Amino acid sequence: MARIGEPEEVDAYVGARISLRRSAMGLSQTALAQQLGISFQQVQKYETGQNRISASRLHRVATVLATSVEAFFPPVETARETVDPGWEALRRITATADGRAVAGAFPLIEDRDLRKAVARVVRALARDG
Repeated sequence: MARIGEPEEVDAYVGARISLRRSAMGLSQTALAQQLGISFQQVQKYETGQNRISASRLHRVATVLATSVEAFFPPVETARETVDPGWEALRRITATADGRAVAGAFPLIEDRDLRKAVARVVRALARDG
């Protein structure tokens, strides 16, 4: 359970998934916000989990991002206990524009060996940092 003022784990997970999908589609926060009729700051707050997103707005986001509402949630088995620890990594990588660019472009690398090499380089750079 989150402390007062902190986002719930599921809210942060949903926001990170929205961010990842938006980035993968090449949409900026501003472009998504315009399609939703809200400010880009509100999109930022949703993506960080700072603000919860209503069911109707989440449905609209799913429509704009051409996916299902379910795609934004962790599997039910995981949600009952705790959110998959991988969500934290997803949240961290989508927290910056550079991270979103990497996350959006990485699956587009068709060569499996090249993807593995990129992952090794990123891990090595992270250890050195």
